[in-house]
Amino acid sequence: MKFKSFISFLFGFLMASLTFAQVGEHRCDLSIGFTGGYTMNTMDFVPKIKQTQKGSPMIGFSSRYVCEKYFTTICAVELELLYNNLGWKEVIEDGSENTYKRDWHFLEMPILMQMGWGRERRGLKFLFEAGPQVGLYLSGKEHRGGAAWDTSKRPNGVVYQYGKDPDRKIDYGIAAGLGLEFSSPIGHILLQGRYYYGLGDMYDNSKRGKFGRSANQTILVKMTYLFDLVRTKGDNIK
Repeated sequence: MKFKSFISFLFGFLMASLTFAQVGEHRCDLSIGFTGGYTMNTMDFVPKIKQTQKGSPMIGFSSRYVCEKYFTTICAVELELLYNNLGWKEVIEDGSENTYKRDWHFLEMPILMQMGWGRERRGLKFLFEAGPQVGLYLSGKEHRGGAAWDTSKRPNGVVYQYGKDPDRKIDYGIAAGLGLEFSSPIGHILLQGRYYYGLGDMYDNSKRGKFGRSANQTILVKMTYLFDLVRTKGDNIK
């Protein structure tokens, strides 16, 4: 998917969210707060590079606007700004005893349509969320190990990634996940699991490039605390 197609998808997603928000019981709940968790990332490389999950902590800000209740479904839009350390960790089995890990620091912004089932103000709610995500590459660092760095026997001769910053600074893709939310008079605590599938390639994927694909694949587990700035009034909201 090209970047222009992704922008068209993002615009369509937002318009569909706004349209959908006109048919149920009106809500106007705005919450903001903090989020933190743990990320496990790999890179989807073509040609393939053998890897294991690279783990790193994540921190950020979260906001949510609850716009309606449609039958039993509570509909909201979630916007986050996350600082994340992605990259990859290679499994090198060519006899060189080398190790390699790459840190890629990103500022990420997921915009997710969130649907919930359960209690709005007091108690538990089950969550499903999905939508587009955009990331900005900030910086990177290599970690090389082994007595002598030797790339002569790497499988398929894939060595272009060593010492090479990404060719593109913008990452984009689709995120989806599940979660649980506990609401009380002092705020909302959310426990969420999310998967991100990168659509954009970080290295050049043209005929002149070395990789046909080089995209982030991320598993994220996180906890969020939100407090209400605006709440819909009504004795029937439980």
